[in-house]
Amino acid sequence: MKFFLISLLFCQIQFSNAQEVVQAESVGMSTSALNEATARLQKHIDDGELAGVVAAVARDGKLVYFESLGKLSLDTGKPMQDDALFRIYSMAREVTSAAVLKLYEDGKFQLDDPIKMYLPEFESQRVLLDSSSTDITQTKARIGDITVANLLTHTSGLGSRSSALYRENNVRDKNITLDQMTSNAARIPLFQDPGKQFRYGIHATILGKLVEVWSGQSFEEYLQENILDPLEMDSTMFWAEGDDAGRLAELYRPADGRLEPYKIESVPWTSRPTLIEGGVGLLSSVPDFLNFSQMVLDNGKFKGRTILREETAALIYMNGVSGQAMPIGNRGYWLGSGWTLGGFNLVMDPAEYNFPVSEGTIWWDGSAATRFLIDPKESTVIVIMAQVSPSNGGGFREIFSEMVDKAIIERR
Repeated sequence: MKFFLISLLFCQIQFSNAQEVVQAESVGMSTSALNEATARLQKHIDDGELAGVVAAVARDGKLVYFESLGKLSLDTGKPMQDDALFRIYSMAREVTSAAVLKLYEDGKFQLDDPIKMYLPEFESQRVLLDSSSTDITQTKARIGDITVANLLTHTSGLGSRSSALYRENNVRDKNITLDQMTSNAARIPLFQDPGKQFRYGIHATILGKLVEVWSGQSFEEYLQENILDPLEMDSTMFWAEGDDAGRLAELYRPADGRLEPYKIESVPWTSRPTLIEGGVGLLSSVPDFLNFSQMVLDNGKFKGRTILREETAALIYMNGVSGQAMPIGNRGYWLGSGWTLGGFNLVMDPAEYNFPVSEGTIWWDGSAATRFLIDPKESTVIVIMAQVSPSNGGGFREIFSEMVDKAIIERR
């Protein structure tokens, strides 16, 4: 474990431009095995499980695989393109968390600060007597305060935007402002006391509001200036207009053996939403997430520039969930995972996963079929994006990870 941390801290590799694909064998991988992964992705498309997909693999900071397959839109027949825009939903959380860590290293707050110091509306928040209830009159006094670390690790007692409690009380709506959503989240009781349980939820959106308080800028402006621009993530945005709208991949839903156009949100992604949302509000591309992921793998460095200091970037790999809130789930990969102070799922027990991962891998995905994985042990990054909801797509993400793992000839 000590060797792993030392090698992690001193791994400083620059990432190649997304178009400069090198021979896989130069970094200990098999070109033919990666070609088989392409054929398998194409089969998902041919079988009607996906309309199209973009996928990339980097090792040792070198791009060894980049493929765009299928269609951007089945209706128009427009081919998928390398710089296609995807609704990344929960993959926005890690980008938001990077902005939070940037402000942390600037001394704007401490991780154990109660958020009521900055958002006083959370001062008197209470807790449901029964976490499964939607009766907001049945509450008890809160024990403890929500801290910034609780928000980063989903242990605050706040819940999911899709929970019955939040839907009944209209906590989250893309037609309200970030200030309004923050106030809504504070006026509704917590599901449980802070720090007691992992509950995946709206935390990153509240973190977006804290970014505004700490920085004195709008969340959108701070993110653009301090994360997106330095990482050359020029295809990551809260909405797409003009030429960008033409790059937006159509979202589909399986129905009677066909893929039908589907809208998760009532507000179109081609116009500015009222809610600028750090939890699920971004569009992005595979090349952009390669840049972001390589920065994380290289301990805060990107093309020789420091985005995060090494000691800050190290927090991205550390489980931040307290023992009393572990395990963070009771089935599947949740049993083998922690959650880091960088807002990532952390692989702690690979045996609980149904696809191959190394211990210490950090990753997450989005509800419209996107995923990225950062593996410090094997020095690899995988980014794969499609647009289908539910996001299974015939298990294309898991199968792709398995085939990439089989392509590794030289283990680290």
